[in-house]
Amino acid sequence: MSIVYRGYDRAALDRQYNARATTPEFFPIMQRYADESRVAQEKLPCLRNVAYGDHPDETLDIFPAVASVAGGKPAPVFFWVHGGYWRMQSKDDACNMAPPFTQAGAIVVVVNYSLTPMVTLDHIVDQVRRAVAWTYRNIGQHGGDPQRFHVGGSSAGAHLAAMVLARGWRRKLDLPEELVKSALLLSGLYDLTPLPHTFVNEWLKLTPPDAERNSPERWLPEQGCPIVVSYGDTETDEFKRQSADYLELWQAQGFSGQLVHVPGLNHFDIVLELGKFGSPLTQAALGQLGLV
Repeated sequence: MSIVYRGYDRAALDRQYNARATTPEFFPIMQRYADESRVAQEKLPCLRNVAYGDHPDETLDIFPAVASVAGGKPAPVFFWVHGGYWRMQSKDDACNMAPPFTQAGAIVVVVNYSLTPMVTLDHIVDQVRRAVAWTYRNIGQHGGDPQRFHVGGSSAGAHLAAMVLARGWRRKLDLPEELVKSALLLSGLYDLTPLPHTFVNEWLKLTPPDAERNSPERWLPEQGCPIVVSYGDTETDEFKRQSADYLELWQAQGFSGQLVHVPGLNHFDIVLELGKFGSPLTQAALGQLGLV
């Protein structure tokens, strides 16, 4: 047995980072993503496929806050990044949370990005950061308050949201360091250094320096915001450890962070909780936005 990372050999490490294997009902859950998102798109006002860049993949959807709740005032912005292990899904599968969030008074922005292996992870991180910059500068035209900008994501989306929190990039896009006011991070990966040793690298194609550069826990900001971290009961030990370690490192910097546990969830259906009025995760996120 050849150990490659933290006492795991290659086969064991592959199992640790195979989220789909922990969820036999993976395909029905993916269908629920699509179905619930389609209902949100059909029932809610929505500005679809707004370009934040020049590439066809570089678009986002904007769901305005319910006007009667917002009361004519600019609404807090919830910027959501979809998951899919950086190689699948799109914004069209990722807006199930729009109904409760917009009804509570938030404007929801759901971002699209290109997928590996057609592009690198560096490219995806840059796309999401540029989408943040576009939203910050333009959301006021759509009823949003750029001074109340909040991010969230699940799985690969949580990683990308954490890369928005990371230090060292805002100045290049002329953005304020205190841009993000809170983050909701579900089932994310925050240290990518084990991934070059796993099957995931078949599409990520990370070198060790690539993994270091794209590991949010290595790039904690100088100014942190409150974060909520969560993960499913059936996640592997490594997925759970990554969330726990990131939260501990965040709090060690003196930043506010909490773990919100919802029993009985897995790596994939945790996202569906955000579409439920009254869910502890939904309430925690709305609390960060100042809406409960």
